[in-house]
Amino acid sequence: MQESPISTRIDFNADGVQHGHLKLPYSRDDSAWGALMIPITVVRNGPGPTALLTGANHGDEYEGPVALCKLAATLGSEQIRGRVIIVPVMNHSALKAGRRTSPIDNGNLNRMFPGRPDGTPTEKIADYFQRCLLPMADIVVDIHSGGRTLEFIPFAAAHILEDKAQEARCMAAMHAFAAPWSLIMLEIDAIGLYDTAAEALGKTFVTTELGGGGGTSPETIAIAERGVRNVLIHENILQAQAEPANTRLLEMPDDRCYVSAEHDGLLEPCIGLGCEVEAGEVLARVYSTARTGVKPVEYLASTNGVLLARHHPGLIQMGDTLAVIGVPA
Repeated sequence: MQESPISTRIDFNADGVQHGHLKLPYSRDDSAWGALMIPITVVRNGPGPTALLTGANHGDEYEGPVALCKLAATLGSEQIRGRVIIVPVMNHSALKAGRRTSPIDNGNLNRMFPGRPDGTPTEKIADYFQRCLLPMADIVVDIHSGGRTLEFIPFAAAHILEDKAQEARCMAAMHAFAAPWSLIMLEIDAIGLYDTAAEALGKTFVTTELGGGGGTSPETIAIAERGVRNVLIHENILQAQAEPANTRLLEMPDDRCYVSAEHDGLLEPCIGLGCEVEAGEVLARVYSTARTGVKPVEYLASTNGVLLARHHPGLIQMGDTLAVIGVPA
């Protein structure tokens, strides 16, 4: 397979702190020999494990970029053993546009793995992570939130895996993150995910969902900062004292946890995030925007649990995720 077109002046094997870019050539109308410049920081201090920390896999999710930019500006090589690779903004074009997907090629980076070195710009970014960055890593932490269209209770998550030793490492790192909630996660669409690519390479992988609605809060940024530090300490990379916190464990045993809209309309949420729900309880109502006097459609919980996510905007479309329920583990 051909080499990645992405280059960098970063020396991944050099000790110290390096700030630079991943440079992806991108010729366009306003820059004939232009490039996409993705910021990256590498901190190294001798041999040891490598952590790969990423944010803005989707461009409208901001806790990761804020927390990781702060870490990149403050982490010194004398504080660690091994190596920390920080990419605060994976999908840089999407972040600049405030979009989930890239405005260049409409690419959803988190559905593009393993990518292609001769593909679209988003596929080329996925390929570089797949073939260059992920193989270096022992632990991968990818920080997500709900973006513009979903709201989540703040949780860290790990997946059920066939390799039970790898699964145990992921679960331990998830607990070390110490978010208010921890989730044993079932993905409804795992094909092409960064998560799937990392796990297929045998990496310890932790992801998050920290709020949403297309913004941030002091609380969710603090959770991201504390969680990343805790994982680095857990992996014996950062030499510091962990900040433990209480966490409640949830799981998603089957697809009954997902509630999808089957109607377009005006959304009335009926249950607050983090509240307990019972099977048959009304989660939300969808009202017609075309006429009055029409009864709303009620959406009911199909299992007992906790409301861990809900649709954010006041309007909803057929096929949108309306709610997600987590079951106490």
